[in-house]
Amino acid sequence: MKILSIQSSVAYGHVGNSAAVFPLQRLRHEVWPVLTVHFSNHTGYGAWRGPLLPPADVAEVIAGIEDRGVLGTADAVLSGYQGDPAMGEVILDAVARVKAANPDAVYCCDPVMGDVGRGMFVRPGIPEYLRDTVVPRADIVTPNQFELEFLAGRSTDTLDDLLAAVDVVRDTGPRHVLVTSVLHGDLPAGSLEVVAVSDAGAWAVTTPLLPITPNGGGDVTAALYLAHLATSGSPETALSRTTNSVYAILEATLAAGTRELQLVAAQDAIADPPTRFGARRLR
Repeated sequence: MKILSIQSSVAYGHVGNSAAVFPLQRLRHEVWPVLTVHFSNHTGYGAWRGPLLPPADVAEVIAGIEDRGVLGTADAVLSGYQGDPAMGEVILDAVARVKAANPDAVYCCDPVMGDVGRGMFVRPGIPEYLRDTVVPRADIVTPNQFELEFLAGRSTDTLDDLLAAVDVVRDTGPRHVLVTSVLHGDLPAGSLEVVAVSDAGAWAVTTPLLPITPNGGGDVTAALYLAHLATSGSPETALSRTTNSVYAILEATLAAGTRELQLVAAQDAIADPPTRFGARRLR
């Protein structure tokens, strides 16, 4: 695949494109990273340096790719954190340009807004912009459970609640929804689920809940799911491969005792996903 990935970048650590590009390349895909910021490190440290790139500059980079005559050969567009509606418009314009040239291209959006315990951590108005403008234009969305509840406007206390919320989101446009960090009343204590839903059905993978929440995990997950879904054509296979790889990355990160994802150390589990956790069909 050729993937246009429009995301943030950090020099130290792994979030945004700095989390997505290497795993995609390890899976033998060509990635064109377009940077929306270039920080010294992720903002979870509380202090960072580096520029936030103006949307017009990001648009110029994309226009330069188009000048080479290759933008229309992209198979997918991938986006993550969108800190400003103006940046979102640049991304949506790029999606439209790619799809005009290649109608089979897909847009995978990780609608980054917030999380349980932290609440919304993006600027006011961004969640509504993502819900009302961006998500309906996506083919694949990868919210965590907290973000899914906002997008659907309903709580997800049970697995049935979660599937109903996914159906609400899918009715707005995206055909594939991957929900991460899923906790519900039907789960055994100390467990976590990832759920994938498409026209073909719904599946879940259950894993132990690790005592670690590093930044960038969602960025890796979205990238891997996009890649595996595109190459396998199976949401079930993509879910299983993605979850097993991400779990191996998290295990390596926990073992290293660091807050930065151990992508390099766990690269074999990215290139050749383990089969430790299987997917079960929900419907």
